Amino acid sequence: MTTKRWALGGDLSVARIGYGAMKLTGWPRGERPSRDTSLAILRRAVELGVNHIDTSYYYARDGVAANELIREALHPYPDDLVIVTKVGALVEGSDLSLPATGKTGLTPGNLRRGIEANLRSLGLDRLDVVNLRMGDLDRGDTPLAAPLETLLAMREEGLIRHLGISNVTAAEFAEARKIAPIACVQNLYNLARRDDDPLIDACAEAGIAYVPFFPVGGFQPITAERLDAVASRHRATAPQVALAWLLARSPNILLIPGTGSLDHLEQNIAAGELRLSKEDIAELG
Repeated sequence: MTTKRWALGGDLSVARIGYGAMKLTGWPRGERPSRDTSLAILRRAVELGVNHIDTSYYYARDGVAANELIREALHPYPDDLVIVTKVGALVEGSDLSLPATGKTGLTPGNLRRGIEANLRSLGLDRLDVVNLRMGDLDRGDTPLAAPLETLLAMREEGLIRHLGISNVTAAEFAEARKIAPIACVQNLYNLARRDDDPLIDACAEAGIAYVPFFPVGGFQPITAERLDAVASRHRATAPQVALAWLLARSPNILLIPGTGSLDHLEQNIAAGELRLSKEDIAELG
């Protein structure tokens, strides 16, 4: 892979196209690949130059857990592999269906439980990067400061190397930077959902990575005539163009597209070689 790299947290050199492990479990809904296919995807990703894997202990369904698949496929881990995990409002994956008041993962005890679960299931003594995920849009006025301070204390214990934040507003980003060094922001952003444009620019100015989840639309894939037209000119797929657009949007954007298909994995990584022209980018809007 020749895609340019980024120093995550200032000291972890990662390729800008990584891999998100959520789809290996079919969580929170959808089909999942067989265990053998999941293991093959993880190993092939590393063979292709991926050294940034995004996961969480609560990516688990029906006895299939992303962290355990990662450990089985890749442990002992390559020296340059960066595993980014998360804790937050959810204690278990099934908590996703609870109302905001029923999601208790942001308490000090449950945050520690999440950190320990990630360490145990991944077979690590320290987590490279932990994202504090601040729930969903129904969370109301849940404060960021207290849970971030809890994770900062665990960082000082040596359990965490770098901290990130996820599903946050620009105001929360500014607040978080006053509390702890922030390595990355992980929010919803793609070609069709650009509310975070100012936040991406603020992260770039500060040397902080921005990691968009649902980079090609997630459960509602991006479809547009302009996207298809650009893809046709490059003999590429629409998802590849959507990923290439993100890479061109800002040098601090790191991608973690997930897939349960070996073919799609190869296509996603190949998007790093796709060079969009100024005309392409203007046409995409």
